Amino acid sequence: MRYLLDTHVLLWWSMRSPRMSDGASKLIADGRNELLWSVASTWELAIKAAIGRIRLPAPARVFVPEALREYLVSPLAIQQDHALRAAELPPLHKDPFDRMLVAQAEIEGLAIISADRVLAKYAVRIIW
Repeated sequence: MRYLLDTHVLLWWSMRSPRMSDGASKLIADGRNELLWSVASTWELAIKAAIGRIRLPAPARVFVPEALREYLVSPLAIQQDHALRAAELPPLHKDPFDRMLVAQAEIEGLAIISADRVLAKYAVRIIW
């Protein structure tokens, strides 16, 4: 199965956070699953770290590539059709980064691993 990780998931997984659900943890640890990370999540994480909204164990420039390598997560680039679809989505979620994840999941046929319940209002599969 192919899964798109929400921004908080990679952070919580790498920090062994108790906020990670057992189900999400099992899917991430299962080497048979293909894990993807949106470039939008890199952008979101880097911005939030830069303005002090979150603390990363290392600068985003170091943390993200190392975490992706360590956990065998592939980056997912933002394509033109992703951006156009994100703009077309109903305004159920106000966060543009999360709207991009929904658009990418729709177009690429991915389930999203996320604790964000608002994402479930869209026609994408959310796993937690």
